[in-house]
Amino acid sequence: MKNIIKRNPNTMPKPVGEYSHVTVIPKNSELYTFSGQIGNDLEGNIPVSHKEQVENTFKNIERALLSENLRAEHIVKVNIWSVEEIDWDHFDNVWHSFFETNPSMTIAYISALGLPEIGIEIEILAAKPSE
Repeated sequence: MKNIIKRNPNTMPKPVGEYSHVTVIPKNSELYTFSGQIGNDLEGNIPVSHKEQVENTFKNIERALLSENLRAEHIVKVNIWSVEEIDWDHFDNVWHSFFETNPSMTIAYISALGLPEIGIEIEILAAKPSE
């Protein structure tokens, strides 16, 4: 099985965060797109705390991956939208407990998401190389 390759070429500046500049998806891989995940719990409750929303969002991403027999290593791109400043110490702890190798990533601070109580939304793309 060919692996997904994540790298930071030495011809580019070092990333300013926890991501890879380049992700290479092997030929004949199956591509998965997922809707943006938010920090609601299994009962549909959205906590007020941004930190709790971050934690729940990653739990929801893990649930979405597991529904397709995928793992974090299959994620090739992460898009993050937040309506408030991210506590990077907390976020990076959650991130590092989830990812062994950093995928490509984009982060944007925006004025609003789909509901007023949503503080963060994370969208992923994943690929599963053929065996």
